[in-house]
Amino acid sequence: MKEKNIYDFTVSDMSQKPVDLSIYRGKVILAVNTATGCGFTPQYKGLEALYRKYRDKGFVVLDFPCNQFGHQAPGTEKEIAGFCELNYDVTFPQFAKIEVNGEGAAPLYVWLKKQKRGLLGSTSIKWNFTKFLIDRQGNVVERFAPGDTPEQIEPHIKKLLG
Repeated sequence: MKEKNIYDFTVSDMSQKPVDLSIYRGKVILAVNTATGCGFTPQYKGLEALYRKYRDKGFVVLDFPCNQFGHQAPGTEKEIAGFCELNYDVTFPQFAKIEVNGEGAAPLYVWLKKQKRGLLGSTSIKWNFTKFLIDRQGNVVERFAPGDTPEQIEPHIKKLLG
């Protein structure tokens, strides 16, 4: 049986329409669970800057809002998208709110966490803005903590873009 990669998953967009992640085949992907009311929320600015700088070279940020940590993403998808556009001019793909831990964890995040464990081998996501870097073949190559800024991640992205 073929080992799964990110292209085997379907997620919902902000309008709850299914999106087959195979549309990102061949791209370097940074998947991030986000929140609009978090101390790390200003990272949206850096994420957008990375996206604009490298999108023409095959890079994309995938934004998965999550309300599991301190209820810091309480709004509707429409409110979240509006906030991100107004405050950070976000243009990268944003998806419907998901859960990343527990019984209701999205299958994509169950898979991501198994691919790259966190601190001390933990599979759980500790907080908003945990980031997974995925290569052009759909494999998770790196997991970054919430405090790892987009600017710190940029060299890893450049390396994968070649």
